[in-house]
Amino acid sequence: MIKNYILDTNVLIHDPNSIFSFEDNNVIIPLPVIEEIDKLKKNSGEVGKNAREVARILDNLRTKGKISEGIKLENGGTLKILLLEDSGEKVPRFLSDTYKDNWIIEYSLKIMKNSKIPTILVSKDINLRIKAEVLGIPAQDYLRDKVDPTEIFSGCTEIKNKPHLSERLKNGESIPVSELGLENLRPNEFVDIDGVYGRYIKSLEKIVPIKYSFKSQWWGISPRNREQLLAFELLMDDSVKLVTLIGPAGTGKTLLSITAGLVKVIDQKLYKKLVVTKPIVPVGKEIGFLPGDVEEKMLPWVQPIFDNLEFLFGSKDFSPRDFLKKGVVEVVALSLLRGRSIPDQFIIIDEAQNLTPHEVKTIITRVGENSKIILTGDPSQIDNPYLDSMSNGLVYVAKRFYNEPISGHLSLVKGERSELASRAIELL
Repeated sequence: MIKNYILDTNVLIHDPNSIFSFEDNNVIIPLPVIEEIDKLKKNSGEVGKNAREVARILDNLRTKGKISEGIKLENGGTLKILLLEDSGEKVPRFLSDTYKDNWIIEYSLKIMKNSKIPTILVSKDINLRIKAEVLGIPAQDYLRDKVDPTEIFSGCTEIKNKPHLSERLKNGESIPVSELGLENLRPNEFVDIDGVYGRYIKSLEKIVPIKYSFKSQWWGISPRNREQLLAFELLMDDSVKLVTLIGPAGTGKTLLSITAGLVKVIDQKLYKKLVVTKPIVPVGKEIGFLPGDVEEKMLPWVQPIFDNLEFLFGSKDFSPRDFLKKGVVEVVALSLLRGRSIPDQFIIIDEAQNLTPHEVKTIITRVGENSKIILTGDPSQIDNPYLDSMSNGLVYVAKRFYNEPISGHLSLVKGERSELASRAIELL
C-alpha cells in the first residue's frame, strides 16, 4: 500500500539521499524543513556539507516538474515540497508556532486529515517522535541504515570437545568446512576448536590454521588474549583490505592497528604511508577556537594517537616525529581525507562510531589500489548527537561487509589497559 512519508530536517542532514529511500511511496518535505536546510548550509563540517547536498538534489529535481505539485522519482515514488499557508489544525497551546518541529507536527496533522493514504512522520529526533505519537501521528526513525548491534557477530565461533579436529588444525592441516557441521560462516571468520584457532577462507571452503601465536611480537607488542591474537591475524593479512574492530575502551583496538600499520609501512615497506585519523567530535562542552596551524589545532583531538605512537616508537628508541616529518606516518583531520585518492596506504580510522554511514561511504570510496583501511570504535560510546548505537557508520560498514572475502571483523571484549580500567568497564 502506498504511504505518505513526511521527512524531518535531521533525516535529510543524516542522509541527503534519503529522499530516494522510500520506494514507490510519497515523500513529503514541509517547507519549514527547507528553511532549516537553508540556515544549516553555512555550517562547517558534515552538517553544512549535507545541507548543501540536499539543496543541490532538490534543485536538480526541480527540472523535472513542479516540485510543489509532486515530481515522479525513478524508484516509482513521488516527491513534494508542501506549503500550507494556514494548516487549520488545532494543536496544544503550549506548542510554540516559532519552533520548527511544531510546524512539522501541524503539517503532519493536516496531511493526515486530507489524505486517505497512511501517513508517517520520519524523524531522528526522539522527542519529536514522542510528541507526534501523543498527538496521534504515526512516527518512526529513519531505518534504512539502522543496524542492531546485537546482530553483529563476534568474528569467532567456538567448537567444544572436538580433539581430533583441534589436533589436525594444530598440526597445520586445513579442515573442510563440511566436517565441522557449521552453517553460515562468514569470510575470514575465526573458529576456536578447543583452544586451537583457524580462519575460514571462503575460496577454499576450508578452515586454515592461523599464522601467528601468543609468542609473536611486533614493535614490543604481543597479543594478550584470543581476540587480540585474531585481530593481528586480520591486520597483518594484506588480502583483507577492510578490517572492523569493535570493542570497549582498553581492549587494544587502536594500539593493535597502529602496530600493524608500522610493521607494514616501516618494516615490510608494503605501503608508502601510515595514515591515522579520527572524527573531531567533542565530549562535553566545546573548548572554543584553538590557536595555531592545522597541525596544532588537531593536537588535542589526536593526542591519544600520538600517545600510542610514542609508546611504540619508544621500543625502537627513536621518535615518531622523524617519521612524521618524512611523511611516512601522517596524523590528519578526517575532513582532510575528503576529495583525496588514497593509494598504497595503511589507513586507520579511530573512533569510527562517531561517523555517519554517509561519511564512512565517502571515506572508503576514496581508498585506492593497494591500500588497507581499518575502522575501530565502540558503538556504546557515541559523542555525535545525531547518531546512536544502531545508526553509526562503524556498525553499518561491519554489517554490510559481512559476506565480503576482502573484509574481516572482530569484536574485542577483554580490557587490557589496567585492572582498574577493566573493572570500570564492567561496573560503570
